[in-house]
Amino acid sequence: MESKRQQKVARQLQRDLSEIFQRDVPHLFNGAFITVTSVRVSPDLSVARVYLSFLATKDKQLLLESIQEKSKVLRQHLGERVRHQLRIVPDVSFYLDDTADYADKMDKLFSGLEIPPETEEEE
Repeated sequence: MESKRQQKVARQLQRDLSEIFQRDVPHLFNGAFITVTSVRVSPDLSVARVYLSFLATKDKQLLLESIQEKSKVLRQHLGERVRHQLRIVPDVSFYLDDTADYADKMDKLFSGLEIPPETEEEE
């Protein structure tokens, strides 16, 4: 269970990282559309787990590795934005958010099911 402070910091980091990806450094990732889907912050606010979703990219894993390599640059941009709100800029770890892929997979499984109609005996 996250505290209110963790939730507020996570929302702020999500907003700031979204703006960084879309406005400050889109050239670093070849114009891929990167969405920050959620952020989880540790209780001491020193570590942030950032979950990303990608559009307009062919190899998601390669893009994620590129983002992880440039995490110092991204943390520096983040530090410039949150320097007045946070005492410590959290260490940022990036992860691929695959919930949309999982939902698509589940939809395909459910659409492929054949459920026979009820008979009078079962009622």
